[in-house]
Amino acid sequence: MKNSAAQRPRVPSCFIAFVMLAIFSSAPATWAQYAASDAGQISPQTTAAFSDLFEKSTYRMKSFGPARWIDGGARYTTVEPSKDLPNGREIIEYDTATAARKVLVAASKLLPPDAKTPLSIDDYIWSPDNGQMLIFTNTKKVWRLNTRGDYWLLDLPTGKLRKLGGDAPESSMMFAKFSPDGKSIGFVRASNIYVQDLATDTVHALTTNGTASLINGTSDWVNEEELAIRDAWRWSPDSKSIAYWQFDTTGVGQFTLINDTAQEYPTTTVYTYPQPGTTNSAVRVGVVSSRGGETKWINLPGDPRQHYVAGVEWLEDSSAVLLQYLNRLQNTNQVLRANPSTGEVQTFFEDKDKRWVDVRDRFAQNRASGNTAIRWLNSGKDGKGMLWLSERDGWRHAYLVSQTTGEAQLVTHFEGDVMQEASVDEAHGWFYFIASPENATQRYLYRAKLDGNGKPERVTPSDQPGSHEYNISPNNEWAFHYHSTFNQPTVTDLIHLPDHKVVRVLEANTELAAKVKPLLATPSEFIQVPVSNHVTLDGVMIKPTNFDPAKKYPVLVFVYGEPAATTVNDRWSNQRLFHAAIANEGYIVVSFDNQGTPAPKGSDWRKAVYGSVGVLSAAQQADAIRELGRQHSYTDMSRLAVYGHSGGGSNTLNLMFRSNGLFKAGIALSPVADESHYDTMYQERYMGLPQENVQGYHDGSPINFAAGLQGHLLIIHGSGDDNVHYQGTELLINKLIELGKQFDFVEYPNRTHSLSEGKGTSLHVNTTMLRYLKEHVPAGGVPQ
Repeated sequence: MKNSAAQRPRVPSCFIAFVMLAIFSSAPATWAQYAASDAGQISPQTTAAFSDLFEKSTYRMKSFGPARWIDGGARYTTVEPSKDLPNGREIIEYDTATAARKVLVAASKLLPPDAKTPLSIDDYIWSPDNGQMLIFTNTKKVWRLNTRGDYWLLDLPTGKLRKLGGDAPESSMMFAKFSPDGKSIGFVRASNIYVQDLATDTVHALTTNGTASLINGTSDWVNEEELAIRDAWRWSPDSKSIAYWQFDTTGVGQFTLINDTAQEYPTTTVYTYPQPGTTNSAVRVGVVSSRGGETKWINLPGDPRQHYVAGVEWLEDSSAVLLQYLNRLQNTNQVLRANPSTGEVQTFFEDKDKRWVDVRDRFAQNRASGNTAIRWLNSGKDGKGMLWLSERDGWRHAYLVSQTTGEAQLVTHFEGDVMQEASVDEAHGWFYFIASPENATQRYLYRAKLDGNGKPERVTPSDQPGSHEYNISPNNEWAFHYHSTFNQPTVTDLIHLPDHKVVRVLEANTELAAKVKPLLATPSEFIQVPVSNHVTLDGVMIKPTNFDPAKKYPVLVFVYGEPAATTVNDRWSNQRLFHAAIANEGYIVVSFDNQGTPAPKGSDWRKAVYGSVGVLSAAQQADAIRELGRQHSYTDMSRLAVYGHSGGGSNTLNLMFRSNGLFKAGIALSPVADESHYDTMYQERYMGLPQENVQGYHDGSPINFAAGLQGHLLIIHGSGDDNVHYQGTELLINKLIELGKQFDFVEYPNRTHSLSEGKGTSLHVNTTMLRYLKEHVPAGGVPQ
């Protein structure tokens, strides 16, 4: 549930925001009058606006890149439309300081033999000497991302373009990478690892035993979903060896997705999906010569089905492999140092938490930037040190861990959380990172001395509120800077560091800003609401354009509330358009981040839900809306609605079932109705094992409280959801029927967790939601 590339962080797959856009006529004078005359009706203006958003992509934001730094940051490349070939794209090189531009790879250079159109550029990777380029194209989705496709090699000096992979079928190659010496390409295909010699084009397999159940070089479903392990192999720095993950899924429970509409008779997709307390894949790590031969397996301690390998990296001299080794409860992360020749391991460092630990890879930059998950620096007290993020002192802080003694030295001395690494400027002794110690809804660039002296200093100017992201050049003199606010689409510019001076704007999104301006007339404000146990929640509220404090308005609550994401963020999102439109119809729209969401408020805040996911969130969300009603008489507590997706769908169910009729309507999209039916890694991380926390799993699962349903409930789910299975909604439906509870339900055949596949789907989903809201919680301000 949940490169030097100028790519912005992805939103976790478990948190897919649903956007609705509408432009409404003015609200009726009375609730009763509205309900009698217009309930559930959607105006022509709204229909047109929905078409703009879901069919025409009128409000799509432009992005910059993908871009790559060259020569440490002196130059960079990006992808731009071709002026000569329709639908063609080409690689452009810019001088960072002067903006001098030249076409490095024209679209005409990307025309395969006998082809009429150039290759599309889904991604590209430079060789170590920048003389060759890998082009990733013709890509296909593997669960969440397009990680399978074709790779072509372009030699810049000669202009020669050739397809790699030998006799590999179309769109079958994954995670191709240059060897550090630039002489070979490694890739994964059909659960095996291959190396292609670039001088001879000879392709040889390093593994040959890969099957659907024995996976080399990539991962099984749950490790991809919850640890983001997709590219599961690593070149050694000397190009002589490859370290890789292997997953044996034998014995893992299989889930079957049934497609009733693709053919005359149903077809099925069967894959392994471990549910809490059941068997996991056996994971191990091996090292094999890049020339081929037997794999040397690392001697990992303990049961391979009761551990996870969260990360694999080589030391710079290729003398050892470092692994992050998690126990099944995910409260201990051991950094193991393995001898690649003998397979023997030693524990180098150990991070523990009584609840759960966050693994190191989650805070590293995109691997394509060349930044590995574990950084070794020459900045420790006694030589090399490993940069590490840990919550051992109650905050997520950066530490330098001595390679010699394993002692951890604090780098970031402040009462705040390091939310993400940005860069390390070892030459000048600085660690750059993202934080916001004073406002959890925002994000800024900070830096701290690597020796731990002094407090961190803010780099982002104080007159630039909102959220900021950075892709910093290897020489730490430049950065691609992405800045947005709740009411301002993202602006991308090139800045100089450390003075943060803007050199030039790379993408202003001026056209989008003008288009959305009329929709943003609704007044918005960030608020703080006290709830029980002396806790204060951050919230955001949007009021109608013609808001009258002498009237009272219905309130729509947007909820997520789980450990994977926050909803109260001072950054741009298309949800702002949906919520603005709903507010203009005559609703107040609010959202709150309860304890347990990943806000920068310290470890105790984030981990307060351990063992009881779903219980505290529902209680605090209900407390928050009640307190809002006490504070503001313009909120009509008799007209409350709530909606959410995935974990937010689960919390919607909990609020409808456990709040004693507080909400008149709820819309739950793709919810987890029973926590015992989600996946092992996510649910056990936050809840422990179901055998050891029977009461917690019971109390956190909405299905066990369905008898408390009051008001109108709409459940929406896709039958092809591989993440949060349709099974859980079917179980809930059976329970509601058994209890004699009336509800509404919409199934979207074969749609996944995103509920977005197929022509017209997004439009239909959001129209259905809007119609349901209008029908059961009438809009408009009425006299107090």
